[in-house]
This record gives sequence, C-alpha cells and structure tokens, in this order.
Amino acid sequence: MAAPTRARMSGRVTTRVEPPDQSLEVALQTAQAGDEDAFRTIYRDLQPRLLRYLRALVGGDAEDVAADAWLQIARDIRSFSGDYDRFRGWASTVARHRALDHLRKLNRRPETSVQLDELTDLVGRDDTERDALERISTDGAVALIGALPRDQAEAVLLRVVVGLDSKEAGRVLGKRAGAVRTAAYRGLHRLADQMGERPAHGPDGE
Repeated sequence: MAAPTRARMSGRVTTRVEPPDQSLEVALQTAQAGDEDAFRTIYRDLQPRLLRYLRALVGGDAEDVAADAWLQIARDIRSFSGDYDRFRGWASTVARHRALDHLRKLNRRPETSVQLDELTDLVGRDDTERDALERISTDGAVALIGALPRDQAEAVLLRVVVGLDSKEAGRVLGKRAGAVRTAAYRGLHRLADQMGERPAHGPDGE
C-alpha cells in the first residue's frame, strides 16, 4: 500500500492512498543490483522522513544515527525482498534499532521534551485540527509529536511522516496493525485537543 495522505471530505479527516511511484520501485530493484545512482534516488526520498522520525527519538543525534542506519541499509539491501513500501518499513526498522542501540549506550530514554506552545507557531487561531495534520511533516510539528507518549508518537510518525500503512508500521514496532491505528488515533486526538479540535474519524480508519 502506498503512503497515506490527508484529504478533506465533509469536514472530516480521511485518508486516501496515492498510486505507487513506479520510479521508486524501479530504483529499488536497480539499487539492489548495485547501481549507485538508484541508491541515491532512494536515499533522497527516504532520508528526510527517517531524520524526522529519528529526531523524535534521539534529538540532535539523529543525523549520526541515520548515517549508521544507512550503512546497514546499503550493506544489506541486496538481501531485502519486497516492494518499495515494504522497503520503507524495513529501513524504518533498521533506523529504529540503531536509535535504540544509541540510547542504550547513552543510558537515556528517547527524546520527549518539547514546549507545547510551539504549536502556536505552526497554526493560526482559525486553523482546525486537519490543518495541523497537513502541516505535520514540518520539523516543528515533529518536535511536538515527540511530546506524546512514546507509543503514540512513534505510531503518528511512522504513519504520517514516514508514510507507512498501519500494517508496515506494526512490523516496525512489533505490534498488530490495529494497535498502531489506535495509538496513532490517540496521538492525533491529543494533538487536536491542544488546538480545541478533535479528529472526526475513529481508530479503525486507514
């Protein structure tokens, strides 16, 4: 399944699926055959997503952790089997493991401290929760998500920022798809409460 995007329908936040980018599917296959240009294409697409995800886990060490993750991805990409959506999930799993290893070495928990009033700088007074969702990929919004409980933060980041469906996000987190959907919904619900709005859809929606 391709990355979810947000659409507005009758005042509700819904999710639609965009057609898969065939150029990325081809780039993945070519990169697995050893083509460096194809690997750079994949890197340019995925690196910004992984960095935002990692910043919520390890803060300012995100780039170093991402570099370690990409070393492993480059080393193991030929053994990967699956389409590009599955590859994003696999790469996210590699990045998450590197982040947790990094935190264990430092003997500290994932980054969660952030000033909630940063939300004021992201959306205006008249914006609704769905407007916040549309801006959720900005670094400031990602920092705000990092203030959520960890399971909710990771679910929202993997679903909305990295662009995984609930099944792939569940593989990354070692959870059932339904549990990821629920955690993501609760996380978005908390963000919406900060703005005085709540998501109109329930946790069963993709």
